[in-house]
Amino acid sequence: MTMNEPTLPDILEAALYAADRPLKREELIALFPEPDRPDTQTLEQALAVLSQRLAERPCELREVASGFRIQVRACYSPWLTHLFEERSGRYSRALMETLAIITYRQPVTRGEIEDIRGVAVSSSIVRTLQERDWVRVVGHKEVPGRPALLATTPQFLDYFNLKSLQDLPPLQDFITQPEPEKQIPPPHVDQTTPPSSEQRDSTTPG
Repeated sequence: MTMNEPTLPDILEAALYAADRPLKREELIALFPEPDRPDTQTLEQALAVLSQRLAERPCELREVASGFRIQVRACYSPWLTHLFEERSGRYSRALMETLAIITYRQPVTRGEIEDIRGVAVSSSIVRTLQERDWVRVVGHKEVPGRPALLATTPQFLDYFNLKSLQDLPPLQDFITQPEPEKQIPPPHVDQTTPPSSEQRDSTTPG
C-alpha cells in the first residue's frame, strides 16, 4: 500500500507535531525548498484547512506569540495534568500580584511595583518570574540609580495562550467592587420585631 502524496496541510501538521516549540510563519515556509515554497496567502489557506481538520479532534491549532503550535484542548487537562512533572503551578499571592502589575504596567521598575502594592517586592519573587521565563529586564529607567525595567516575555504569552498583549482581558475584569459591610448581630439577640416598651415593662419583675 502506497501513501498518497502529502498535501501542504499534511506537511504543516507533521512539522507542528514534531516541533518542541511554536513555529513562526517564516519557519513553516522555510520547510520547503526555495522553488516550492508557498507564498503567505497559500500558507494561510493551508493553516485554515488544518485548523478545520482539527476542529473535532482533542488537539487544536493555536497561534501564540511565538508562532503556531498544535496543543491539547484545555477541556482535557483534568485527565492529563498528572502526566507532566512541571514546576509547581502554586504561586503566592504576592508573586501573582507582582506579575499582574508587570503585565499591565510594563515596562515597570521594582520600585514602581512596590509603590502600587504598598509593600516591598522580595528578590525571590522577581527571580522566580525570570526563571520561569515570564519576565525579563528590557532596559533601565533614566533616573538616579537607573533601576531595571521589567516586562513580560513571549514565553509568558505562549503559556497563557495569548498572541499579543492586546489579547489580555481588560484590567477591570479583575477588579471587583467590595461587598457592603454586614453588621453581625450580638449573640442570642432575636433579629425579628424588637419588643415594644409595654412588652419590656411587662417582663420587668415587680
